[in-house]
Amino acid sequence: MCELKAVLESGEGNRDIIIESATRVVVEGDEIELTGIFGEKENVQGSIKEINFSKGELIILGND
Repeated sequence: MCELKAVLESGEGNRDIIIESATRVVVEGDEIELTGIFGEKENVQGSIKEINFSKGELIILGND
């Protein structure tokens, strides 16, 4: 199974982990719904900056 660590990045360079093992990402406008390996869900406002499968990382730029 492919999992990604979802990281929220602010305009000031701060990085906060939103979810350690995201297995599903749904984007609707500027809202991103992340679903974790155990079914937990997190919703964030922002846009996807980068998906790096070699690092297992999804970077989201937060709306400030």
